[in-house]
Amino acid sequence: MPDDPVPSAEPSPAETSGLRGARLAARVRQALYHLPAADLAAAHERMRQGAIERHMDYFHDGRVESIRVLPCPITLLPDQIDYLHSVTRTLHHGLLKMPELYFSDPAVHDLLRLHPVEDEWLRACWTPAVQARNPVFDRLDCMVDYASPIWKDTLRFVEPNLTGIGGLYLVPAVEEVVDGVVVPLLVAQDPGIRLTRLLDARILLLRELVEHLEVVGRPGGIICLVEPKYELEGIDEQRRLVEYYGERHGIEVLHADPSELRMKGDEVYCGDTQVDLVYRDYAVLDLVELAAEGMDPEPMRRLFRENRVVSSITAELDCKSCFEVLTDPVLSEKYYSEAERRVFQHHVLWTRVVGERRTSLPGGEMGDLLEFACREREWLVLKPSRGYGGEGVLLGQTVSDGAWVRALDAALKDEEVWVLQRLAQIPVIEVPTLTADGRLHPEAFYHVMGFASSDDGIAILARASQRQVVNVAQRGGMAAVMLAEEV
Repeated sequence: MPDDPVPSAEPSPAETSGLRGARLAARVRQALYHLPAADLAAAHERMRQGAIERHMDYFHDGRVESIRVLPCPITLLPDQIDYLHSVTRTLHHGLLKMPELYFSDPAVHDLLRLHPVEDEWLRACWTPAVQARNPVFDRLDCMVDYASPIWKDTLRFVEPNLTGIGGLYLVPAVEEVVDGVVVPLLVAQDPGIRLTRLLDARILLLRELVEHLEVVGRPGGIICLVEPKYELEGIDEQRRLVEYYGERHGIEVLHADPSELRMKGDEVYCGDTQVDLVYRDYAVLDLVELAAEGMDPEPMRRLFRENRVVSSITAELDCKSCFEVLTDPVLSEKYYSEAERRVFQHHVLWTRVVGERRTSLPGGEMGDLLEFACREREWLVLKPSRGYGGEGVLLGQTVSDGAWVRALDAALKDEEVWVLQRLAQIPVIEVPTLTADGRLHPEAFYHVMGFASSDDGIAILARASQRQVVNVAQRGGMAAVMLAEEV
């Protein structure tokens, strides 16, 4: 018999890449810790001032707070960026199929169930124009530990955000602050590393909007950003985007509340200016609520029907239960290719709509969902399918058996859809801070990524918190994700 093959002493390409990423991340942290305490203190103050100057504000209960910028950049290798872009685009295209599946498959319709008024808008606005070119600019949130030698195994998507995504202004603002304040200090400590910024999220969005103006036959037309313009709650980004596009690119972009749009003949106007395309941070239910107060919904409805809204009416299916469609073996095999299913199986967390039913469990076997949920509490998360900002999210490992069962019972009785999701490991970064007596002290932060992508590339939002539910709305901070190379 031939001898068994001798394992190679050389690491595989994947192992080599993983170790290189871990080594570069360690060099960046080491350079940061070698900074004199006085230099780090000055850097913290300059970052704080930079955040204020760039209006990195969060409005909360009538108060404005400046978002904290963490000094340690999170590093990526070029091949990691390529892989993340490929996976993110695969997931993006998978989610674009949701309207047609909602209409054609009763099982999917039940998982993604909408309020009757949302259903009516979706059917009325799912026009041939939208079906032919379905514009969605999304942010897909995930957990990933870039510094792990097996980093691909840590990449797990937790939820889609299909419209009005946060971070389009904040991400490049954070990168500007870190690139201007921290990176020169790190390179001075270790000249053998090079840190550069990723694609600017503002540019990715602008390219998408300009390209879609061409698609709808209105090249060079007027873009309007639509949001609850007069509500001072949460992050204030659209106003800053309007300023940026005007000052840096010489492009006039309007900024409006939906109530400020009106019909003039067959065209939509904001004031005296014709609107050709809208980027929206408004859901249909919010528009319906405004209509009940006297607002005319026809301008937005007309724009939806004519495929002049980004994100399109598809984004009304912005719910975590979409991930059950992707991770259910029967549904995914029915509607997606083998290559797409491999991506979903590796990188989308097992997700199921809460209900008294049997379903496929994470191991592949069929079982009673609620019995499984009670038995595996510590490995599950309960969350509202359409919630945001971390509201209502309950980690099973943080509560008692009794509290978990009560939460499941409440979810069963709720008219809104709730989901159970497999718990993902939340990566941790270590950040040097200064104590009151001037000594360096490491602080640990959980962090979550958000990927905004187009065919051109990817921008990455990195949120950090000392709570496991990581969100800027939960009083967290932000870190810069940067390309790292050895020179």
